[in-house]
Amino acid sequence: MKLLSNNILTVAVTVLITAACSSKSNSGTSNADVAASPPPLDTKALLNYNPRTADRKIDGVIESLHKTRGFNGNVLVAKHGKIIYERALGWADYLHRDSLKIGSQFELASVTKTMTSTAILQLVQRGKLKLDDNVKKFFPDFPYDGITVRLLLTHRSGMMNYVYFTDDLYRAEHRNERKGLTNAEEMALIAQYKPRPFNKPNARFLYNNSNFMVLGSIIEKVTGMSYADYMKQNVFIPAGMSHTAVYSKAVYDKIPVDVVGHDRGQWRYSVAQNFLDGPVGDKGVYSTVGDLYLYDRALRAGRLLQKACLDSAYTPRNPWLHGHFNYGYGWRIFQAPGQEVIYHTGWWHGFRHIYLRDMKNDIVVVLLTNLSNGSLLKLDDLFNAVGMPIVRKSAYKGNGDTSDD
Repeated sequence: MKLLSNNILTVAVTVLITAACSSKSNSGTSNADVAASPPPLDTKALLNYNPRTADRKIDGVIESLHKTRGFNGNVLVAKHGKIIYERALGWADYLHRDSLKIGSQFELASVTKTMTSTAILQLVQRGKLKLDDNVKKFFPDFPYDGITVRLLLTHRSGMMNYVYFTDDLYRAEHRNERKGLTNAEEMALIAQYKPRPFNKPNARFLYNNSNFMVLGSIIEKVTGMSYADYMKQNVFIPAGMSHTAVYSKAVYDKIPVDVVGHDRGQWRYSVAQNFLDGPVGDKGVYSTVGDLYLYDRALRAGRLLQKACLDSAYTPRNPWLHGHFNYGYGWRIFQAPGQEVIYHTGWWHGFRHIYLRDMKNDIVVVLLTNLSNGSLLKLDDLFNAVGMPIVRKSAYKGNGDTSDD
């Protein structure tokens, strides 16, 4: 009965939030246009940190993670608007023995999806699109019926994964694998070849990069701007994220960052960007641990989205996994009695990340790594040291109870 009542409450809240974050007509003026802008963030004060005041317990955990699990990357932990721990450990590029710096930019991989979601909801606020708009409204030759913006945001479109489809196509046709594809070119390939979908729309949750690549394409179509330009003007600059940018191989022959991804848990497998680093929206944002902290503060301060739209993004949209885990609009969700962590992970071309925002306790944890070796699978000690719930699916049984594993 408790589970049933919770589901009914969730549905009721979802309806109210969706109505509050509904689209206005293009000819009208949205609340976002007339509301007073929030005061600018004091980014200098927010990013102020003295290593001599580092939390010793957290430092012990990170040092152990580095020495025993091979963690190689950058870390930031903040509580109540203050950074309490920050550190860069290891190599940015092992081949050239370049060390990571705290301001090093990492390919965010799927953490990018949170920002694409923010951009889409901004356009909903402004009346430029609706959550129930069909993709064919923007791309008439899109080969799948019944796929809406909402289904893309929640990974319920049933689409195939464009990454595998395009990789297979390029190999079969011996295409140039150095030049990156644009989003428009990827959408044209899908229209031309009509790859078979995995499932019918809205049949089930299936995490899939295609959903957010298509959302990135919709952003470009609706705004007439490149995804990179839209994100810079409407997300990065308002959030004070001065060290964040979108880099696509369709634009850059060489991505202008120093951090190199290393795959298979071994330094000799450095990853060179290729044509699959062209499409953006599902990935493609490069950033720092500090800028991801500023992103959290900007969202909390209402600088990027109205509260109703933020609440809508954080509302569970799929069946619960292990009683605690779900997915909203571009965000993973962990909920327990009196607890909520909004987060996302990332994994792409030798980069592996986790970005966590504890909403109740006002904690931000960012770990960005460029050596995919499984070190981020052993974070229980860090969660305990920070004072937040353990966000790890295998730590819970199906009924939501903590396991003995």
